[in-house]
Amino acid sequence: MRILFVASEGLPFSKTGGLADVVEALPKALVQQGHEVAVVLPRYRGAKNDAAVLPSVTVPMGARLRFPSIGGGALLHGVKYFFVEDAEYFDRDGIYGGGWGDFSDNAERYSELCRAAIEVAKHVWPADAIHCHDWQTGLLPVLLRTSHADDPLVKDTPVIFTIHNMGYQGVFGRDVIERAGIPAGTFHPGGLEYFGKVNYLKSGIVYSDYLTTVSRKYAQEIQTPEFGYGLDGVARGRGDRLVGILNGVDYTEWSPDTDAFVAEKFSLKDLHGKHACKTELMHLFGIAPEHAARPLIGIVSRFADQKGFDLIAERAHELMREELSLVVLGSGERRYEELFQALAAAYPGRAGARIAYDNAVAHKIEAGADMFLMPSRYEPCGLNQIYSLKYGTVPIVRATGGLDDTIETFDLEHGTGTGFKFVEYSGAAMMYAVRQALHHFIDERIWKRIQLNGMAKDFSWNGPAREYAKLYEVAWNQRHPGQSVPKPKESQAPNVSSGGRPTERNQKSSRSSN
Repeated sequence: MRILFVASEGLPFSKTGGLADVVEALPKALVQQGHEVAVVLPRYRGAKNDAAVLPSVTVPMGARLRFPSIGGGALLHGVKYFFVEDAEYFDRDGIYGGGWGDFSDNAERYSELCRAAIEVAKHVWPADAIHCHDWQTGLLPVLLRTSHADDPLVKDTPVIFTIHNMGYQGVFGRDVIERAGIPAGTFHPGGLEYFGKVNYLKSGIVYSDYLTTVSRKYAQEIQTPEFGYGLDGVARGRGDRLVGILNGVDYTEWSPDTDAFVAEKFSLKDLHGKHACKTELMHLFGIAPEHAARPLIGIVSRFADQKGFDLIAERAHELMREELSLVVLGSGERRYEELFQALAAAYPGRAGARIAYDNAVAHKIEAGADMFLMPSRYEPCGLNQIYSLKYGTVPIVRATGGLDDTIETFDLEHGTGTGFKFVEYSGAAMMYAVRQALHHFIDERIWKRIQLNGMAKDFSWNGPAREYAKLYEVAWNQRHPGQSVPKPKESQAPNVSSGGRPTERNQKSSRSSN
């Protein structure tokens, strides 16, 4: 099949969070399985300009017209990239905003992205299915089912919409209906209206053919008041079209046997190098050598309540009274930055903190720590706990979202399990899980069993990509009853002519069943 991804960010061109990782890795995995994939992104500041494949696209925004162009990006790992180019909207410092808050015209900016992506599907890269990601692309299915409902080129194209984080919804005042060119007939409780405002995430949930979240547990959680952020009823209403597919990870970047950032490589068959990685990590964070025998807990995170740092703040000194050392990398809310700086000062030689994000240091923490702490209030998927498994760094997590799906509590009797979990969101429950881990760390034989159990797990993108491919087929069949699903091509790269338009072969193959 031919799948067109639409997203507000994607590596290696732009990133603020895990969305960008998915938008890079999942298309690559689909291509490796024989599908053809293209990605539409905004052209943000700093990205290299390419020749325009559509020099001008007419985008109606209420009473105004805008004329972005579509640039033809590089072919990377068999994935074709297209960029919506509009300097006024996208050539800025920051992607969604800055230290003062979000950009005031985000509703218009991402309305343009959605409209331009539809033009790519019509005139540049005809797709069998469109895969949209998060609230920034929530208007695309709305526009496809309203403004383009009679357009023979796209009216039967199914849309799969992935919710990466229900907490970010794109809620705007009613005035954006005119400013962003939103069809007025969609503003009602069954559409994108949300307590008198416009909700982009809700529009994606309501108007898409199928919905996915980034873990099975999170698909269940967003249908509850605790995790639904006001849209739990809407999610329950689409429950028969809601599927949880766990994110994968890219083991070409995160594997201790190939990692260029670690002090010494190691593997499932030979753990010897992990000791050298711990020694380097201790030196990097100022952990005294005499504490080498203590378990070293690592944290790499954005500092926010969502990530459970209120629990850590509540029990910080109790945590440090245990026989352990602590290294922390991240940034975010000032109070948590100050917390970890204060811990480093209060426990010199046992606690270290770096208030920054540094990819190389993140790799060193995954490789050198004995345990990895993720006490999240909610976690749609999570990646660091999966990285930790691969590096023999035992996760201590709260049983929520993807953390619950990926970590199996260690069972001493049967020798099974990969980490330690707690259910109740409380400092006491967190400390109980930490103490369980500390207790088992004392026995080297037991600890090695937990490490090896985790390192043997496979959370690559191969399985998730197959699940997505099946969902694309189901969605396509429902829009094209009685017709044959387009088959994956033998070529692993999108067959796009030098001008950026589909070749005659691809035009026929992708539209022959319509």
